[in-house]
This record gives sequence, C-alpha cells and structure tokens, in this order.
Amino acid sequence: MTAYKPRYAGSVTKYVFVESPEMTPSDLAIRAYEISQGVMIKETCFGLQVTGKEEDVERIIASLRALDPTHIFVKDRGFPPGDPRRCRANLGGARPGYFGHEFEMGLIQNISRGLASLPSRARDDLPHPPAPSKEPRLDASRLKKIIESQES
Repeated sequence: MTAYKPRYAGSVTKYVFVESPEMTPSDLAIRAYEISQGVMIKETCFGLQVTGKEEDVERIIASLRALDPTHIFVKDRGFPPGDPRRCRANLGGARPGYFGHEFEMGLIQNISRGLASLPSRARDDLPHPPAPSKEPRLDASRLKKIIESQES
C-alpha cells in the first residue's frame, strides 16, 4: 500500500455551518467569494467548505463568523479532499460524514438559541443556588438509633 499524498498539500479544509433565519448558505457563500483571495470556497446544503492555507482559511472564517456569531459554526474536516479512504469517487454515493452533518444541524439549532439568549441576560437575573443550611448534621450513630427504634 502506498502512502497517500494529499492533492492540496499544505492546506486545511473547514466546514462552515449556517443555521440562521436571516442568512442562507448562498448569502454566506457570496460573502466568502468576495474575500476568498485564492482560497477554494464550495457552497453546500449546510453552508460552506473552505480549503486553503491555514492562515487564509482562518481569516475568512473570522470574517464570516462576525456576520452572525450565534448562528455560524465551524468544524475541521477529518480527511483531506481526495483522500481515497473517504472520497465518494472510491466509495460511491454520499460521504458518510454528511450523515453526521445532518444530525449536527439539528443540535446547533438549540445551541444557537442558547447563545442568542446569553447577552440579553444580566448576571443578577440568573438564579443563585440556595445558601447552605446552618443546622448541624445528623450524627451517624444517632441515625442508626432512630432506624433501630423504628424496626422494633
């Protein structure tokens, strides 16, 4: 078996998921194309796939996340593009990872709602735990006597 040589050596790929009522993957892709400068942008059903030099990809993602930080999520790609272990050209059909993306999209809706609610809640509005009781604790020997008296 020969060692795999990535087609895009020295590059990283990140998935950008968008779960927003105001922004679609197409909207996100248009913004990404405007600032891509040699980075490969691929629009998907869930958002984008961004491939390029790590510093360029990070710059683009930071700019995209600034558009809607509570509804845009980023994830590293597990295998490089064209890797025969995961490439659908070799496996046939959809990459198995896309089924995981579908599941994750259901989860990030809840995460988005939680993130959106954080800035609007003041710290004083958060519930505080009850104060610890000042009553002395029941001694174990006293508890044992109570139990024994109930058995008789």
